[in-house]
Order: sequence, then C-alpha cells, then structure tokens
Amino acid sequence: MTDVERINGDYMFFFVVLSAFSLSLLAWRAIFIKVIDRTATFKRRVLILGTGSRAANIEKLSQEHRHKTISIIGYLRLGSRPVHPHSDAGGRRNGERRADFWVAPAELAQFCQANDVEEVVVASTERRGMLPVSELLACKFQGTQITEYASFWERESGQVDPDEISPSWMLFSDSFGLGIVRRFVKRGFDIVVSSLVLVLTLPITIPTALLILLESRGPLFYRQERVGLHGKPFMVLKFRSMGTDAEKNGPVWAAKNDPRVTRVGAFIRKVRIDEIPQVINVLCGDMSFVGPRPERPVFVEALARKIPYYNERHVIKPGITGWAQINYPYGATEHDAKMKLAYDLYSIKNGGLFLDIIIMMQTVKAVIWHDGAR
Repeated sequence: MTDVERINGDYMFFFVVLSAFSLSLLAWRAIFIKVIDRTATFKRRVLILGTGSRAANIEKLSQEHRHKTISIIGYLRLGSRPVHPHSDAGGRRNGERRADFWVAPAELAQFCQANDVEEVVVASTERRGMLPVSELLACKFQGTQITEYASFWERESGQVDPDEISPSWMLFSDSFGLGIVRRFVKRGFDIVVSSLVLVLTLPITIPTALLILLESRGPLFYRQERVGLHGKPFMVLKFRSMGTDAEKNGPVWAAKNDPRVTRVGAFIRKVRIDEIPQVINVLCGDMSFVGPRPERPVFVEALARKIPYYNERHVIKPGITGWAQINYPYGATEHDAKMKLAYDLYSIKNGGLFLDIIIMMQTVKAVIWHDGAR
C-alpha cells in the first residue's frame, strides 16, 4: 500500500467515524426530546416574576412545539393589587402577560416551597422599589435558583433578546469574542476539516465544474465582496449559479425561484454544492467553517444604520454555516436580519468547539433534507 493510499484510507475512516457519530448523536437527541416531552418529572418548574413584555416572550417560548424542557408554574405581578387569573383587572397593557395569580411579596418564599418551584425568573422591567429582595434571598437560601431574564432567555432560547442588548451587557458578558486558546483550536479545526472536505468532495466538484462551463459562458467561480473579520472585506468563492449579467442593475437579495439562476445553478443551490468552494476561503483564513454568514458591504452598511450593534457580529470570522442558519429560516428583511443577529451574538458569546460540531451536524442534516437553500 502506497503512502497516498494509506492517507486516503485514514481520511475515509475518519469521515465514516464522524458520520456515524453524528447520526448516533442526532438519534439519541431525538429520543431524549421525546422522553422529556412525555415525562413531566424531567421538566424544570419555573415561576416568572413579572407580567410585562419579557414574561410574554417567555410564555410564547414555552408554548413552542420544539421547546419542552420547562414547565411554567405561573406569572406574578410585582405590586400590591391582586389580579384575577381570568380578568385584566390591574390594567394590563399591550404586550403584557396577564398574571395567573397574585402572591404578596412576603409570601413568595413560602409559595415557592409549597409548589416545588425550582427556579424564579426575574422578568420585570420595573424593579426600583418593587423587587422583593429579601424574599428572593429567602428563596435562594432554601434552594430555589434565582435567574435574571437575559440569562434565562439565552439558556432556553439559544439566542440573545435583541431588545435587551446594551453596551453594559456586552461589557460584562463572559467569553464575548474569542480568546487565544479558542482561536487556536478553531483555526486548527478549520484547517483539518477544510483539507478533508476538499479531498472528499472532488467526485462532486469536478462534474459540477464541467456542467457549469457547458451550460453557460462565463467564469467557473463567482467572486463576491463580503465583510469579514473586524469589518475587513474579502472575496468569497462560490460555484457560479447565475448568468454573468445577474447583477447588471445592482446588488439585490437572493429570492426564492430567482429567475437569474441557471438550471445547473438551481440544482447546486438546492443541495448546497455551490457553497463548497468557500472551503478554500476557510483554508486561506478569510472564513471559518462556523460563524455568522458574511454579508455584502452594501447590505451591512444599510443594516448597521437600522439595527443597533449589528457590526458586533464581525468580532469573529464569518462562517460557511452558523447558529443563525440552522435555527432561523431564510429571510431577506430587516426583521430577519435582526433575529439572525440575536442568534449570531449568542454563538459568539457562548460558542466553542462543541457548539461548532453541533452546528456542523445540524447543517449536514439540513443538506440531506434540502431545507432552506436559496
């Protein structure tokens, strides 16, 4: 056996093992979620302190089909006036969550103990002179976890609340950005995986290149300026999926059933083959495998004027795939960009090698089921 054959064999063995591990992990995750969904014992009993917009966000999250790890015991209004659970007595404002029942601040610890509350989430926006600090401390000392809304929301939703982002949140957040060790590990991971992908995808990329050149005249690769690390521009590589005059009238968002896309282009977009050349960008260091998707300068400039802290997504390298891509459906509006920013900032703040692997496995799953491509 030659050295080349042995190296290719090692690559193939690694790829098979990684694929088997990924599929097994996804299967166990699905089984675990089913068990959690059917067994109330495993759900965390949570009491929400507050009935405003934050509490409404939590209620919406708890009702989502995919979110079944918490059991909301109730919502308490801060104040001294009791609110009937089936009325709006107390002046419920738009965006508020109606209180299920009223508990006097002095009875909070007793209530938590009597109802086996495991966690109290402080979700009230009006705290000055109203927050029952002594009772919350009593709850904490008897074993009930006290959690601030922003931390609870991140943990349970997998994103930051875009309406709660502030300079102080970024300043005092742990692990925001990449430390030296994390940068070293991430770069090593990118080099190893990109080299492996380039070799293993040759049976796909070579026929794809020939079909693109046969269908329409023009270059094989589509080069487009994108915004990278610290706002520096770079040229991203993709297999060309449109005609050469696709942007003769200026840059526009990609759309579903885009008429500018060729027949070969429509197929390679659907199965995401057009993204494979970006592995070269990863190997060269312009991108990472996992990170916020790089946008064009014209769109970044427009979004940064409308969405606070939008440029903070550039504190790490952009990626071929990312936390926002696997959690939020494709969209090309300002609202979509704001929601994706919420996921991007979460991954920047809480990311690591384990999260990167999860994202890549979920991306493989999305590719297999052809979900969300444009």
